Parts: sequence; C-alpha cells; structure tokens
Amino acid sequence: MEAKEFKEFGKATIDWIVDYNATIRDRNVLPDVEPGYMSKLIPKEAPQKAESWQEIFRDIERVIMPGVTHWNSPQFHAYYPTANSYPAIIGELLSAGIGGVGFSWISSPACTELEVVTMNWLGKMLGLPKEFLNCSDGPGGGVIQGSASEATLVGLLAAKERTVRRIKTLHPDLDDAVIKSKLVAYTSDQSNSSVEKAGLLGAMPMRLLPVDEKCSLRGDTLLQAMKKDEEAGLIPCYVVATLGTTGTCAFDNLNEIGPICNKYNMWLHLDAAYAVAGAAFICPEYQHLMSGIQYADSFNFNPHKWLLTNFDCSALWVRDSRCLIEAFNVERIYLAHDKEGLVPDYRHWQIPLGRRFRALKLWFVLRLYGVEGLQAHIRHSIKLAKRFEILVKADDRCEIVTETIMGLVCFRMKGDNSLTKELFDRLMERKRIYLTAATYRDKFMIRFVVCSRHCQPEDIDFAWDEITSQVDEILRSKRHQHQLIDCNNTNKEIELPGKQLVAIAATIEGLKMNDAKASPKIS
Repeated sequence: MEAKEFKEFGKATIDWIVDYNATIRDRNVLPDVEPGYMSKLIPKEAPQKAESWQEIFRDIERVIMPGVTHWNSPQFHAYYPTANSYPAIIGELLSAGIGGVGFSWISSPACTELEVVTMNWLGKMLGLPKEFLNCSDGPGGGVIQGSASEATLVGLLAAKERTVRRIKTLHPDLDDAVIKSKLVAYTSDQSNSSVEKAGLLGAMPMRLLPVDEKCSLRGDTLLQAMKKDEEAGLIPCYVVATLGTTGTCAFDNLNEIGPICNKYNMWLHLDAAYAVAGAAFICPEYQHLMSGIQYADSFNFNPHKWLLTNFDCSALWVRDSRCLIEAFNVERIYLAHDKEGLVPDYRHWQIPLGRRFRALKLWFVLRLYGVEGLQAHIRHSIKLAKRFEILVKADDRCEIVTETIMGLVCFRMKGDNSLTKELFDRLMERKRIYLTAATYRDKFMIRFVVCSRHCQPEDIDFAWDEITSQVDEILRSKRHQHQLIDCNNTNKEIELPGKQLVAIAATIEGLKMNDAKASPKIS
C-alpha cells in the first residue's frame, strides 16, 4: 500500500469510526452469532494476490461487526467501563505511525520522557503521596503497564526478590530456592481474579481471606492468617489490598492493613484498577477513600477503564523503583547506553522488554479534556448510577443488595434467587442490554455499571424499562403457574367427594328401583 491509498483508507476508516460512534445505539449490544460463525464467511486460505482496501473495508460490516460486543454502547452495563475517546484514538494512531519500541531512554527518548511527565501529572491529579512520583527526590516513580494483571504480578515478583534479600541478610546460609518455597501472599476473597492468577504465575500461594459485612478485608483477619502461616514455618511476603472490588466496589481497610504490612516487612500493593475506584480519585470528594495509602509500596489503577484512554494503559506507581530494577534487571552489551542512571530505563520496570509509546494517548487525553473535563465525565457517570439506584428503590419488587458506590449498582428481585437468575437469563437472551451477575452472602444479584461515555439519562431509563418488562413477565408467569396449581389442587379436593356422590346416587337409584318393584302399579 502506497501513501495515496493509505490516505484514502485512513480517511474512510476514520469516517467509519465517527459514524459507528454516532449510531452505536442502533446496534444490539451483544452479538447474535454462534461459535465458528466467521469461518463460514471468509476463505480457508490467505489470498495469493493482494486485495484492494475497498474489498477489505466492505468486510468490516459483513465479517467483523456481526461478532462484535459493543463495549462502548450506552447499553453496555457489564464488567467495567472500557475507555474510548477520539483524543486517545489519535494518540494510538500516532504511536503506531511512529512505531518506536521505547524499552530504554536511548531507544526513544521522547517515549520515556513523556511517560515520566504524564505519570507525574496523573499522580498529582489523584493526590498520591509525593514519594510515588518521578519528580520526587526519592527512588519512587510511575510507569505504564499493559494491564492491572501485569502490575500485580510485577509487585509480587519485586516483593519476592526483596524478601529473599532480607532473609538472606538474616540467614546467609539459607538457599534462595528454600526461601522462595516458603513465601506466601494474601488478599481478600473479593479481589479480582488477576490477583489469584499473579500468585499462580509467581509461584507464591495466594491466601483468599474472608471479609466483613461490607466486603472489606480487615487487619485482624490478615494478622491471624499471617500468624498461622508463621507457626507453620512460612514467610508472609505480599499483600494485595483492593480499592473498589469488582463485585461490589468495596474498599479494604488500609489503615488497619497498612501498619501490619509495614511492621512485618510485607510488600503492600494497592489494586484500584476497577474503574469506579482509582479514576474517581481525580475528584477531590473521593480521595478520602485512599486513606492509608501512605503505607503502600505500590499503587495501580487503569486509565483505560474510566479515564477515556483506550486500552491498554495501566498506571503503576512504586515507592522504591530500585526494587523493580533489582528484580528485573538483565544486562546485555547491546542494551547499554551512556545516559543510564540519569533517567528511567523502563525495561527494568516491567516483564517484557519491548514497549509501545502509550504515553502519547494519555497525554492527548489529559490535554484535550483537561482535569475539569475528566472530573465532569466521572461525576456524570456517578450521577447516572444514582438515577438507576433511585429507579430500583422505587420498585417494591426489587431491592439494592449492597451500598451503591460510584458507578456500580447491585440489585436483585425480592424473593428466591431463582427469580433474579431468571431475570438475568432473560436479559442476556434478549441482548438489548448487557449486564453481569455476582453473589453476595448467598444472594444472587445483578451488577449494573455505567460504562459508556455515550450514556445519557434516557439510556438509563431504556435499561430500566427493559429490566422491568422482564420482571413483569416473570411475575405474570409465576402468577399463572400458581393459578394452575390452585386449580389443580381444587380439582383434587373435589375428586374424592365426587366419586362418593356418584356411588351414593347409584345406591339411591337402586333403592328407587327396588321400591318400584315392591309397590303396586296404579292404572
């Protein structure tokens, strides 16, 4: 493809993206396809000769769109928001156009330095302690990871190496492998699945600890689990506390957990990746939910969820970047340069070597929206969630299960779990809105999240109308079933007396016949 065709293809694609966003409400949020649908639409072999971009462009609607779940649809209320905005799209385009691989400063100075700047901007917006920033006097700093899963694993691996070094200073005769085999990590049973996965990948058992009535992990629970493990000869190493759990947006008690971690030399990682938590901290009225962050060794949240920055962009800050470098540093002569030590070489702060110019899209978003624009976006989403909560509370057939926090509302139909399960199944089958389910204290509930930047009050009303229409159908069906049961029960109740009446009638008729035979005929 030459430049002229690229311009034509690019312009057509940008026009298509704009039209797609403008008409996204017209598409069902969930696709109506079966596994393997695409293999029936495209050839089994790659083309031998080049095709025109026009042919490929036509296949976007024919092949791709039938199988797309529209994450940015205003009817998408599942999982969490997935950020999308035109500034971020342009940033992605420019990053792809430049095509740099900024694993070190010398490999692309702009890539490293813009990341340093934007992570400082973002950290200040959140109100992070200054020791977490690249501009601080200490060894702290921020880095963009691909996902919160990576950030949690990075923290675990750094914690593992730090703990091994600490134990070796106390017991130089111990073998590294023996120490590593005794390390153990902790999190709540409400934490994201990626936390448990980090334990698997990092070969460190991850204890899933019970939470209180507000789904919050408390200090006493952590301390008891630690003491039990220490008595068994194990070494507590890593704790992941969640600020905004996926299921209910609950917050672990940092002011209780933090001092314990600091006292016992455990790395404390704060996972605020779930969208309705970390991003909301750019609004001053929600920063109190970070109380206790001063105890943390690392903090992570995802701008690619609620902060209008397209995936992937997961922001991780560490109090001491030297712990990452000690864990991940592998030197080769072809990676060396004469500016080492003056600026970060982010290859030491992550698992892969290569890295994209992700700071571009974050920079564009922060500049084109500004702090006030991003705060307005967060507050708008929270206001819409409150609207949905009010609608639920006004319907005496439904109930709010857990406290509504930020953009997440957990609700259910009153009564047996089977009612809410049937409601959820009906909504998924109809595919007009997309929701996910969860459980809380044996209660099956439905999670409603305000996800799309396109979402407006009328979309909340649309979703509630869709939900209540199915509530009506379920209850109407149940009433009909009860009526049939009542009718059957009534029939059963008169069945035996009916037989008795027939028998009695036959007896009476027999008596009449006998009387007739015995009586004289009257002429």
